[in-house]
Amino acid sequence: MQKISVTPQDDAACGWYHTAPARQARPAHRGDRHVRWAVIGAGFTGLAAARQLALHFPQDEVVLIDAQEVGFGTSGRNAGFAIDLPHDIGADDYIGDITIARNTLKLNRMGQGLLHALVQQHQIDCHMRASGKYQAAVEDRGIAVLEAYRRGLDKLGEPYEVIAGKDLPARIGTHFYRQALFTPGTMLLQPSALVKGLADSLPPNVTLYENTAITEVDYGSQVRLRHAQGCIRADKLVLANNAFGARFGFLQRTVLPMYLYASLSRPLTEAEQQLLGGEAFWGVIPADPYGSTVRRTHDNRILMRNSFSFNPCQRSKPACLARFARQHQQSFARRFPMLPDVSFDYTWSGSLALTRNHNGFFGQLAPNVYGALFCNGLGITRGTVTGSLLADMIAGKRHELMEFLLATSGPSRLPPEPFLSLGVNATLWWGQRKAGLES
Repeated sequence: MQKISVTPQDDAACGWYHTAPARQARPAHRGDRHVRWAVIGAGFTGLAAARQLALHFPQDEVVLIDAQEVGFGTSGRNAGFAIDLPHDIGADDYIGDITIARNTLKLNRMGQGLLHALVQQHQIDCHMRASGKYQAAVEDRGIAVLEAYRRGLDKLGEPYEVIAGKDLPARIGTHFYRQALFTPGTMLLQPSALVKGLADSLPPNVTLYENTAITEVDYGSQVRLRHAQGCIRADKLVLANNAFGARFGFLQRTVLPMYLYASLSRPLTEAEQQLLGGEAFWGVIPADPYGSTVRRTHDNRILMRNSFSFNPCQRSKPACLARFARQHQQSFARRFPMLPDVSFDYTWSGSLALTRNHNGFFGQLAPNVYGALFCNGLGITRGTVTGSLLADMIAGKRHELMEFLLATSGPSRLPPEPFLSLGVNATLWWGQRKAGLES
């Protein structure tokens, strides 16, 4: 028996969740039942896996289980960038091995395509737009990163536009940045709204149980999933719960549960929109990994996201929320001095499942148990495509990208404690300190 002592419990004020269209949560599971297929985690990965299993096995019921409400957890807490391009921060040119980069590009674009088709088919109101993204810099270090990435994009043969600082206000309103690299392939969206819409458009043979936290698992010829109100017995189990997958007895000491923090402003008034200028909808990611991600949303709010914490307990930390909300206000003021009276309506944290070698897991974990885990910050596209391909693999289908995932899958082991926490916290402290104005 594997006891699950830690279950998802995110902080309450996720701006994406509260500004997305409301939906009626599905009831929690109660009692004892048997199903052929069970999927744990109703984020991007689990939704894709459950949908594809249901299509492959239309006579079977697929049970999808989440510890919280759909759209409230990790998949509804990111910055809403569905990015197509690879971005290997361990490589000098941020592209690295060209064969791996090209397959990564195919994976990401397949994920984008799956999501775009579902949004169109089911008319999901998530403000998905093919807007591209700006990767922007203000410090010399950041400018060097943009130059290196430009060389990598040349090697990959992907289009981009270098935009000088003097031309950026016409695009994003602010004079803050010295240079940006615009790439056209990113889709911007409201992540919680998308997750909610995907959940409400699942095939009829998928049963979704929300607010059902699994607390014990027995593995065997059947997998027994126990929770506070009962038990679900499944012939086959798919783990699609990202960092929490390691709590189920597999891949121990391979994932770093990092938390990243975001704030969403109140809507800008018409006068403030005029003062800001620029385009009505855009997204900026930082050249420095410890810098700020910034968005102007469909409803004229500004999203500011920066600051990390290492939370091995996999719990939100209220003290971090308060401290980083102040950091967000400072970062906002540096970029938008023309908007001195704009406050934040929401501040929240979101989990990232990072691995030391930047590889997730894809494949079979044990007899009757499969997993697509650890998206390394690319959950929208990578979670969608790996969840779908995992269901294809279970159904006996084959795809060149599936073979690529199987060949490159596998996170490396982490150092033991206390060295792990000391090293991670020191790295975070130094990275955020040297980011300077990029933060």
